[in-house]
Amino acid sequence: MNSRPTGSAFPVMGEEDSTSVNTRSAVEVFDSKSYTRFCDLVYDQCGILLNEKKRSLVEARLGKRLRQLNLDSLKSYITLLEHGEGREEMVQMLNLISTNVTSFFRENEHFNLLHRLVDDWAGQGVKRLRIWCAAASTGEEPWSLAMVIQEAAAGRIADIKLLGTDISTRVLEQCQRAEYEDRKLEPVSTARRERWFQRVAAANGEVHWRVRDELRRLALFRRLNLVRTPYPMKGPLDVIFCRNVMIYFDNPTRKRLMENMEQLLRPGGYLFVGHSESLAGSLSSLQRVAPSVYRRETP
Repeated sequence: MNSRPTGSAFPVMGEEDSTSVNTRSAVEVFDSKSYTRFCDLVYDQCGILLNEKKRSLVEARLGKRLRQLNLDSLKSYITLLEHGEGREEMVQMLNLISTNVTSFFRENEHFNLLHRLVDDWAGQGVKRLRIWCAAASTGEEPWSLAMVIQEAAAGRIADIKLLGTDISTRVLEQCQRAEYEDRKLEPVSTARRERWFQRVAAANGEVHWRVRDELRRLALFRRLNLVRTPYPMKGPLDVIFCRNVMIYFDNPTRKRLMENMEQLLRPGGYLFVGHSESLAGSLSSLQRVAPSVYRRETP
């Protein structure tokens, strides 16, 4: 098992009330030794950093799951995760500890730049476009990408494919449903809403919006653990969006992640990261061209 750094926190969970698993106290259920072991396990599996500050939130997230499995301690849960029959439970655990903060057209400057790039490529006669959204979350980002790409290409690029990946199966189900509450579409203009979404009635009577088939045909969603290589997809890719992901990892993991993405980008391709993230010159062939935007140099 990898040695887990202890100096960084991973803000994966929202504020929740901690509850004990059963009549035993939380101190007994989530003892310090087991919690440290659990943090090491999570880091080894997906590079996520947890620390003592997140302990009560881990207890809150996992307490219900332990009750469902009729387990009386975190130690017992770890034993399940570490054995072969726990492979599927590992996926469930990662679903529980992952929080996905996203919205349509978040950090909109990136989408404006992407529109200009795709428009230029279409004008140059490009007929094939490959885009990867590495942290698709619940779908707002990849569907924002799909809207911009279709608008900019304006029918001039015949072969467009968008891949959306995430470690959480729960959020990928939402991506594939492609249906959102009315409040989720507040950042989407009325014109875009009318063009790219279909109004539907939800079971609870609320208004929902479903992405139209014209966009859905462009996208493919798959589960992917970014720290597990080699990646199943092959390049060359024109654009990679990997935003607000590196903040969850330590420096060695970030470096490996960027090296892998660099190899997938075509010369002249673009990598978009979050506004709070920087490559800090760690990859020689990627040159910063705008805030949080990098271009792979051509030979």
